[in-house]
Amino acid sequence: MIILFENIPLQFLREFKFKLSETNMISTRKIFPVVLGLLLAGAAFAGETRTAKYANEFLSLGVGGRALGMGGAYAALATDVTAGYWNPAGLVNLEYPQIMLMHTEQFDRTIKYDYGSLAIPFGANRSLGLSLIRLGVDDIPVTRLQNPALPLGAVYVDDGGVTRINRPYIFRTISDAEYALFLSYGVKRSERFSFGVNAKVLRKSVGDNSAWGLGFDVAALCRPVGDLRLGLNFQDITTTVLAWNQGTREIIVPTLKAGLAYPVAIPMLNGYMSPALDFDIRFEGRDYAAQLAAGPVSVDTHLGWEYQFQEVFSLRLGSDTGRFAAGAGINLPKLQVDYAFIGHEDLGETHRVSARFTIEAAKYRRGK
Repeated sequence: MIILFENIPLQFLREFKFKLSETNMISTRKIFPVVLGLLLAGAAFAGETRTAKYANEFLSLGVGGRALGMGGAYAALATDVTAGYWNPAGLVNLEYPQIMLMHTEQFDRTIKYDYGSLAIPFGANRSLGLSLIRLGVDDIPVTRLQNPALPLGAVYVDDGGVTRINRPYIFRTISDAEYALFLSYGVKRSERFSFGVNAKVLRKSVGDNSAWGLGFDVAALCRPVGDLRLGLNFQDITTTVLAWNQGTREIIVPTLKAGLAYPVAIPMLNGYMSPALDFDIRFEGRDYAAQLAAGPVSVDTHLGWEYQFQEVFSLRLGSDTGRFAAGAGINLPKLQVDYAFIGHEDLGETHRVSARFTIEAAKYRRGK
């Protein structure tokens, strides 16, 4: 259970929750005015401005049982509806619309994590996606001392002449919730190269305090040689400003997510294997909190491996920034169900299940 006293700083809440959650047809001409408007609006805000570590951490927890079972090494393999999160350039590989839902509860059901997404192909080489993420700790008790003028544990006599010990009591509950809404767009330029963009709206609330932010991602997916796949996702490429209602502004600096994958057919086993490797390169000075760090630059790694049997059953192994991951999936007609296990030495195990539904109807198939 999490119990909060009044007037705890927001930065303390964020870093506390980071430790809990650590396991884990739009043209350039249309985007530019929005980006420019955001930057001008950010300049107009009053109050303190600071670069915020972990302010975007809830968006690093990953989505989809397949990707998570591979340790989050998915930037070069994301060709389904979850590409809106991992690499929007991969959305162009969809032949039919897809929907995915995922719900998890971590750490004795303290943290609830929900994800839902929809992706639709249109034309011969474009796709749109919409995704929503919520991470929340609900029903957090907020306490007050019975006699705020005295220290905790002090003995005093109340107005009725009764001797009491000054103890805290719960007078209300609050939620600490973070939301992200992604609007994704992908375009295929050739059989070996595609690019994509995300526009994402962020919403955060801690009790009576709240913040809004708007950010952009730019991504690419290519096959430079043979079946080798390279995925790049420049997240928060313009930096993202979180504007809190009490006047504070927090800056989320860009992150580069880079991935490599090499699917290999195994005819003797009636399937194929896909090894993958991802790097998360950040510029916010994470130091010891990252696997590798030098000055403000830090690097975290994700390793993954998948064996898929006749596109029906899959087994997966991975390493999510050093934490063991594993999973399995079964592909039924129009429905794929994936399970992921992620271990953690200090915070325990996490189990995640996702369901992906493909609308395989001729009228919804990608046009030629």
